[in-house]
Amino acid sequence: MLRFAANLSMMFNEWDFLDRFAAAADAGFDIVEFMFPYDFSPDDIAARVQRYKLEVALFNFPPGDAAKDERGLAALPDRRDEFRAHVDRAIVYAKATGAKRMHMMAGRTPVNAASNACFRENAAHAAEKAAAIGATVVIEPLNGRDVPGYFLNDFGQAERIIKDLSLPNLKLQFDFYHCQILHGDVIMRLRALVPIIGHIQIASVPDRNEPDLGELNFPVIFSEIEKSGYSGPIGCEYRPKGKTLDGLGWLKELRR
Repeated sequence: MLRFAANLSMMFNEWDFLDRFAAAADAGFDIVEFMFPYDFSPDDIAARVQRYKLEVALFNFPPGDAAKDERGLAALPDRRDEFRAHVDRAIVYAKATGAKRMHMMAGRTPVNAASNACFRENAAHAAEKAAAIGATVVIEPLNGRDVPGYFLNDFGQAERIIKDLSLPNLKLQFDFYHCQILHGDVIMRLRALVPIIGHIQIASVPDRNEPDLGELNFPVIFSEIEKSGYSGPIGCEYRPKGKTLDGLGWLKELRR
């Protein structure tokens, strides 16, 4: 059976962040994910997770300077120390909330020998730290339309890094939205990459709304995910077209 995680950074925005845990639970979710929890204490988040009997599927390492729209530091050679401090900070939140996956964001920088070596070095460091608490680090290619200049911008690039490093807890975050924009042919890519996938996310293309709109055939995709053997959560990383609860018809229909 497919298991879906409400993304509390995009969904349930009608509520304040800490109230979204209750709203998601009331809507029938027992798994949540979020992007950046760092404006709130780990204990406050953990209290909501425990109160509403939720599982935390995933959150991101700190992005850097949000005012500058930074998207991570992992591939930035001159910010290694800052990146490592971010890893330590994320570990605190993972331990408090029980999260077993953390997304390591690469940052905006050209792909060259220095950035590639830095990213791989930082991935190994983050995976070692995560392994100590039984967690997995995931890396995700992002499309250049939404995130211009992002270092990790190709699924083949991510595959090579994961296979070259060969770390048991370094995996791919397979987002169908980004994959469709970057490459298309999403089902064949899912079939090829499932051995290294650590997390899946969904949203419609091109508008990043509920997965019952746009150019992707999600009933077929959900069937393929089930057949693939992937058993982890599927993150609903989409922006509701209207009110969150009004847009959950796709999930109610699937659960029938």
